[in-house]
Amino acid sequence: MTTHYDQTTYEGGSGPGPSSWGPSQTIDSPVQEPEPALPAEPQAGEPKQPFARRLWRGRPEDPRWVRPAFWGLLLATAALYFYNLSASGYANSFYSAAVQAGTKSWKAMFFGSLDAGNAITVDKPSAFMWPMEIAARIFGLNSWTILGPEVLMGVGTVAVVYASVRRRFSPGAGLIAGAVLALTPVAALMFRFNNPDAMLALLMALACYFVVRAVEDGKTKWLVYAGVAIGFAFLAKTLQAFLILPALAFVYAAVGPHKLKKRIGQLALATVALVVSGGWWVAIVELWPASSRPYIGGSQDNSFLSLTFGYNGLGRISGDETGSVGGGGGGTGSGRWGATGWDRMFNSEIGSQISWLIPAALILLVAGLVATRKLKRTSVTRASFLVWGGSLLMTMIVFSYMAGIFHQYYTIALAPYIAAVVGMGAGLLWEKRAELWASITLAAAVVSAAVWGYVLLNRTSTYLPWLKYLILIGGLTAALGLIFAGRINRQLALGAAAVGLVAALAGPAAYTLSTVNSAHTGSIPTAGPAGASMMGMGGGPGGGGNRGGFGGGMPGQNGTGGTTQNGNGFPGGGTTGNGNGGFGGGMPGQQNGNGTTQNQQGGRGQMGDGGGMGGGVGGLLNGATVSSQAKKLLETDSSKYTWVAAAIGAQNAASYQLATDQSVMAIGGFNGTDPSPTLAQFKQYVADGKIHYFISSGSSGGMGGSSSGTSSQITSWVEKNFKKVTVGSSTFYDLTQKASS
Repeated sequence: MTTHYDQTTYEGGSGPGPSSWGPSQTIDSPVQEPEPALPAEPQAGEPKQPFARRLWRGRPEDPRWVRPAFWGLLLATAALYFYNLSASGYANSFYSAAVQAGTKSWKAMFFGSLDAGNAITVDKPSAFMWPMEIAARIFGLNSWTILGPEVLMGVGTVAVVYASVRRRFSPGAGLIAGAVLALTPVAALMFRFNNPDAMLALLMALACYFVVRAVEDGKTKWLVYAGVAIGFAFLAKTLQAFLILPALAFVYAAVGPHKLKKRIGQLALATVALVVSGGWWVAIVELWPASSRPYIGGSQDNSFLSLTFGYNGLGRISGDETGSVGGGGGGTGSGRWGATGWDRMFNSEIGSQISWLIPAALILLVAGLVATRKLKRTSVTRASFLVWGGSLLMTMIVFSYMAGIFHQYYTIALAPYIAAVVGMGAGLLWEKRAELWASITLAAAVVSAAVWGYVLLNRTSTYLPWLKYLILIGGLTAALGLIFAGRINRQLALGAAAVGLVAALAGPAAYTLSTVNSAHTGSIPTAGPAGASMMGMGGGPGGGGNRGGFGGGMPGQNGTGGTTQNGNGFPGGGTTGNGNGGFGGGMPGQQNGNGTTQNQQGGRGQMGDGGGMGGGVGGLLNGATVSSQAKKLLETDSSKYTWVAAAIGAQNAASYQLATDQSVMAIGGFNGTDPSPTLAQFKQYVADGKIHYFISSGSSGGMGGSSSGTSSQITSWVEKNFKKVTVGSSTFYDLTQKASS
């Protein structure tokens, strides 16, 4: 094709297509291949289709099946995610208790307090809980009102990814992208769970969509919308929202359809929008007198800014997280939160959650950039790959090397980016399948998905053992057909593509079905069948062995040498978990490379009421099962007190709060290590008659049963001065009755 120069412009027009661009600026750039057409916009004087018809019919030029297929995708996603939803109960009781508090106190709702008495907040901003709190205020507090909004955010994220891919690529590409996202195991987990990650994923997908729209027509409003989306994402999970900022800013600065000076001005306005949308809440919290608001949980100095840049920010990168259980080893080392390095997303702890299609996505990303290399600078097709692919790479690199607290479910942040890249790449290469390089690359992507799916399924060899062979055979067969897709008839080519798609999605789909069919509770949920992804928190890196489960309730997995892991782990002080997978006394060691056991003996906590867990490490991941006797004890005369009880650690306090529907103070916040309240403050609360009981954790309080710190001081003072009350296997101290001599 002869090189020519595109003389179209990007300002002053009413629509996004070349015919509507006005005369304000001319872009001179070589063009050797035309881009796909953008959606047609009605011209001036042309009647607009009724909204209901557009909603059902979609673009006038689309085949009739396109929009019904899109609605079918959303309906199927909703049905999948709503299925068996109530089995998880309150899911993460830490955040559910905060939602409960928000239904009783507007102040608690605004600040994100764990209790309606506003003693301490959760360790995140409060925005991600507002949809749950609004639903619970309207319909009452239950599993559906807590988890239902998360499902709707998941369906919304699928819709956003579809819309972004479909806008520039084919309907099939959009449907593939939506299906990939919906069937990602960690997405099925977290869009049914009440952690901040569902809202974060939705807002990050929206930000990418808006930046692509900005490249498309150059309108500043899209960048402002993107800034607002990231600002509110900050109010969901602080600095994680900023991981994709460099990629988005660079892409628009490089390929935006205006002169560089104007592009920089537009990005500046977007930055202002980000600061305002994310900063208004922070400003109020920081300026509010500390004496009349709850303590900022997770911080060591009652400051949200230090929480943001320390425990929830740079500390997650460096591993230096004051007040937490500690970080990783940094670099390519290993720590309590798993080994770091370039292969972290693929290892036995993380791989089955998210990595099923990462190899295929990387292949398709490179192919998409190669295929669009000769398009003009402002190519929206190439910009789409840069926006979604850049976000994928930035997030994956940070996750791979961050040395601080890292959980498997964090990887949901990658799911929309992977889905979009796979959909765009598959759609583009399919259209170019007559070119040998494109058909071979498409076949390679299918092979990579099938082979990696086989590897992941082989890690849980007893789970559907036949599936991995079908995936491998199907993928290789489909790849053979795709190589010749441009030379065989369309029906055969479509058949090969369908087999390849099924082979690529069968593995994650099976894990997703296992995920929605299971209950998930506590602070560190994982997707897939039991034993598919276990992260140890003690010992060194396993050279080849898988990491064991947590505590005595859930056994470890076999390593290459076949020896089972049973480590007692990180020194405890919490209560012993029951046999359904709870923590037992501490955290497990890891296996070494030859499969032998590498135990770390931990302190054994007392048995909690009903097999639950108490303070210290035992209460870090889940709370106690509250007996009817304990519930009755706390509910007696509850109206006389601001807090019916106080407990070390937020999960333990949350369990009693949810069971009694009364405020329970979490001493020391989530980890039990926050200096709130101080011993003097706690003594004053007791003297004022604001707290009825102290719930014993069976330890000296604080992380790991430490003998120092606020939690330990309060525990020691209570045990020496107040009457012990035993109900079943639970121990309380009545703070209204002095201990007898």
